[in-house]
Amino acid sequence: MKNSILAIFMVASIVSTVSASAMDMATVSHDYEQTTFKSKVNPFCMAIVKGDLEAVKKMIELGSDVNERSEGMTPLMYAARYNRVDIIKVLVEKGANIKARDSKGYKAIYFAKLSNAKEAIALLEELS
Repeated sequence: MKNSILAIFMVASIVSTVSASAMDMATVSHDYEQTTFKSKVNPFCMAIVKGDLEAVKKMIELGSDVNERSEGMTPLMYAARYNRVDIIKVLVEKGANIKARDSKGYKAIYFAKLSNAKEAIALLEELS
């Protein structure tokens, strides 16, 4: 009988300790600020990355600069990187600089080659 009472007491102690720990963990307050990962790429270049041709055309119509850099890359570099051939055509038609280089000296065609964007490579070679 003594062993039974001792066993019940131990089980009850373990259960209450585990429950209390779980409650403590559920109510722990963290003193750190939650970080959110936001893209620093501008909306114009994000539309290019997504392949949204109509949005790109509309943004150009509303004044987006076809040569404005975002995160060091031109819109043409983004279009080349993501094989957005129709967008490349629109950007070039609207004055995108095919010979522009990023801070490391790379042109748009480099980014097309980096992602094996064959159609973009062919078009950029043709336009150069």
